Amino acid sequence: MQAGSRHTCLLAVVVLGLVVVLAGTALAQSSTPTNIGTWKLNLAKSTYAAGTAPKSSTLTIEAAGAGFKATVDAVAADGTVQHWGFSGNYDGKDNPVSGNSPYGDVVSGTRVDANTTTNIYKKGETVTTALTAVVSGDGKTMTFTNTGTDALGKTINSVRVYDKQ
Repeated sequence: MQAGSRHTCLLAVVVLGLVVVLAGTALAQSSTPTNIGTWKLNLAKSTYAAGTAPKSSTLTIEAAGAGFKATVDAVAADGTVQHWGFSGNYDGKDNPVSGNSPYGDVVSGTRVDANTTTNIYKKGETVTTALTAVVSGDGKTMTFTNTGTDALGKTINSVRVYDKQ
């Protein structure tokens, strides 16, 4: 093999190795869920039925192994302090909800695409509410569309906008 051919072959191997490393890095970055982080409710951009808007709400979503952990700290319209959360995967399986969730005691989540998830809440065996969350393209806001009833049977029809902190 001539020296020029060896250099060309070596250069090709180095370039191919670099492409593999960069592709792996890009895949790892794109597989990080866009909803991970701390999100604060923007009441001015959100819509609720009259008298049902909470006074505040902060949502924290963390990576937890192959899945996630979600924690909500809120103050309801009536002043009730709410602290609740759950852990799971976006696999459609039921997961217990701890704390005083207004939606129920079980939730199952699915990932629709890189920026969209759905959660179905239940109280006992009864579905109470469906919640779809969409993270904006720039990753700065997450919009929740929530329809159904709360755990007490009150109708829910809201669009909540959260800002990433």
